Amino acid sequence: MIHSVIEKITGGDQNGSKKLEMGGSQSRKIKGTVVLMKKNVLDFNDFHASLLDRVHELLGKGVSLQLVSAVHGDSQANGVHGKVGKPAYLKDWITRITPLAAGESAFKVIFDADEEIGVPGAFIVKNNHHSEFYLKTLTLDEVPGHGRMHFVCNSWVYPAKYYKYDRVFFTNQTYLPSETPTPLRYYREQELFNLRGDGSDEELKEYDRVYDYAYYNDLGNPDKGAEYARPILGGSAEYPYPRRGRTSRPPTKSDPNTESRLPITSSLNIYVPRDERFGHLKMSDFLGYALKSIAQFIKPALESFDSTPNEFDSFDEVQKLYEGGLDLPDSHLLDDIRRNIPLELLKEIFQTDGARLFEYPMPQVIRNNRTAWRTDEEFAREMLAGVNPVIIRRLEEFPPTSKLDSKLYGNQNSTITAKHIEGNLDGVTIEEALKNNRLFILDHHDILMPYLRRINTTTTKTYASRTILFLKDDGTLKPLVIELSRPHDKGDQFGADSKVYTPAEHGVEGSIWQLAKAYVAVNDSGVHQLISHWLNTHAAIEPFVIATNRQLSVLHPIYKLLHPHFRDTMNINAFARQILINGGGILEITVFPAKYAMEMSSVVYKNWVFTEQALPEDLKNRGVAVEDPNSPHGLRLLIEDYPYAVDGLEIWSAIKKWVEDYCSFYYKSDEMVQKDAELQNWWRELREEGHGDKKNEPWWPKMHTRKELIDSCTIIIWVASALHAAVNFGQYPYAGFLPNRPTISRKFMPEEGTPEYAELEKNPDKAFLRTITAQLQTLLGIPLIEILSRHSTDEVYLGQRATPEWTLDHQPLQAFQEFGNTLAKIEKRILALNNDKKLKNRVGPVEMPYTLLYPTSEGGLTGKGIPNSVSI
Repeated sequence: MIHSVIEKITGGDQNGSKKLEMGGSQSRKIKGTVVLMKKNVLDFNDFHASLLDRVHELLGKGVSLQLVSAVHGDSQANGVHGKVGKPAYLKDWITRITPLAAGESAFKVIFDADEEIGVPGAFIVKNNHHSEFYLKTLTLDEVPGHGRMHFVCNSWVYPAKYYKYDRVFFTNQTYLPSETPTPLRYYREQELFNLRGDGSDEELKEYDRVYDYAYYNDLGNPDKGAEYARPILGGSAEYPYPRRGRTSRPPTKSDPNTESRLPITSSLNIYVPRDERFGHLKMSDFLGYALKSIAQFIKPALESFDSTPNEFDSFDEVQKLYEGGLDLPDSHLLDDIRRNIPLELLKEIFQTDGARLFEYPMPQVIRNNRTAWRTDEEFAREMLAGVNPVIIRRLEEFPPTSKLDSKLYGNQNSTITAKHIEGNLDGVTIEEALKNNRLFILDHHDILMPYLRRINTTTTKTYASRTILFLKDDGTLKPLVIELSRPHDKGDQFGADSKVYTPAEHGVEGSIWQLAKAYVAVNDSGVHQLISHWLNTHAAIEPFVIATNRQLSVLHPIYKLLHPHFRDTMNINAFARQILINGGGILEITVFPAKYAMEMSSVVYKNWVFTEQALPEDLKNRGVAVEDPNSPHGLRLLIEDYPYAVDGLEIWSAIKKWVEDYCSFYYKSDEMVQKDAELQNWWRELREEGHGDKKNEPWWPKMHTRKELIDSCTIIIWVASALHAAVNFGQYPYAGFLPNRPTISRKFMPEEGTPEYAELEKNPDKAFLRTITAQLQTLLGIPLIEILSRHSTDEVYLGQRATPEWTLDHQPLQAFQEFGNTLAKIEKRILALNNDKKLKNRVGPVEMPYTLLYPTSEGGLTGKGIPNSVSI
């Protein structure tokens, strides 16, 4: 069919228009190679577009490129613009048939070596086809007087009709704004102007290249009912929040301040600038379809099978999820799922061929030992080496006190007494333990208590917890006491209603202690997802993505430094707003704060401080490290065997050394930092717009010195790469077995003399499972965290770049090579530490080595690897 259409238009001449011959001039030529990916490579269903592109090519509507001079100005523009050369066209678009598989196509292009152009510094591309393509690179073989030139593009180029400006790509040279060749300055400034958009409120389309800010006003759906309305996060003292990318969808009918939502049945084509969307190969459609399938098909199917109470009655039933899967009682439901979800997706995400449902890989936490997760040692170890190792603090006073306003909440101080713990301190007194830094606390009390009364009006029944731990001589922690508190029945002003539980191994007391630990795990799961993971990495980084693209040119050294650490972040955050963190979304269903989840994270953001996101500052603020100039990294850990901190400080120091070497090459003095207009605009916009609710905080670096620049870029890279890896990729290994990390509690602690207490005595495992996350939430939560714990096959890890020629400057390239070598040494060190039997927290009772900060990984569910960015 394709060939018949081509022959009809060309009369059999499949080489098409004479324009491809470049006019036959005798002048010198510059030969080049363009590497791109056609749309039909990435979209199997766009056969029609591929055919139209070939027809347009034959009609003279090809892809043209024009070189822009870096040395000669255009006299007609008073020399302000670089001289633009004649159009050259890609050769052989028609005859180069790209197979329907992921891959690149290379096209030849020949330019006139115009003396008035001299050395090019940019090129303009015009796509006159029907469909877009992904432009990767342009390489010029031999530029007179210069030699080979390479342009790194990595951008979608839509048909020219969609743009009100020329698409310009720059040479792979790095320039500070003041050092940019004069003929290129106009193009540099115009490109940034275009990326900022015109400020209109028109809904943004997929071909728009606009980076702009918006509040989180798209989480609720009041048109669906009052129960789906959610407060706007950002722009107010009550609900401050980092900004998200603007989409400008029309408002809802019920509330003009709430942005309308895409229906779940539609595509997940939520606007983000096209270059921010999941890249190529597989993850784009695959991840989006998987998340949508959970929300659109799996969730309704599970909710409708509500015959007797859908509970796990034993741990053996939970184990079946990993050893055969579950049968749905209603075959029609299974048929519906099979009908709506492609077989490939069922096999890979839902681990089934459709005959049975929900069989998952064995989580690492129970792979080698099925019961060790229940031990006190493992419970404590995961505070240092689990999926949320960023909360534990040194206890500085006993008993613990609250910072909540006593006028609003009454007395919220701890009711733990010396009598509860003094007999379990291995022979030391409380005073000695405090003085010698041997008491630590996992404290979720103040975060949760203000919301707990409202949370407990839902199906959730939970507490705000405090857990005190003792550092033993062997370097492990043992829990001493757990305090569970809830609001007083008489009102908030009467303070907390608290009960204290101490360790026990046997009988009903042992069962109660297991439940107490489960309530702590529920608290920690919610804080992990909402604060440690979503707020402190995903949400906090997005304003940096937006500001960097709006204010730093692709020619800018700091753009080149930071850009790899923003890959896919806006896209995964957009998916999250559509399916995960929205009102009635999967997170509200599966995590205990329910409808108050995002609102609660906004309240916590009030205490967010940019400089405290630095790992050394975080460790010092939590009291788990002190400054020590004689120690590695200038810090001494008070828990020497703290895997997250030990590995994290190695990674932190490697990042900082790399950033310092890189920035010092381009900025020789503090004055150069101060006079860099793009850099100053970037930093001002980050404070005033991106994190606008924090713009008046005194802790923001002034960006007047090289040290401030180096420290700030180190923090950004640390948060986007290592911190996110530490709190994300352990989700399935640790929490894929829900009893270890339950996300919801549905009953309060049973009181003696009640039927619930009798059940606890009779069948403690059943009582435990009836208290924590129910079967429905488990079956929704496990596939979600499995998806989010996977690495894509095209992931780019810390110390790697997708494009080897990302800069022409030799010294930064050498420094980057040294950074990669340092990370390779860290990998070997991590393996050695994990094999050191003296370090009991590295592996623990569950026999699970700590590898979450091991820099590289294969694709899939590995429990290791630090991607460059918050990419999933």
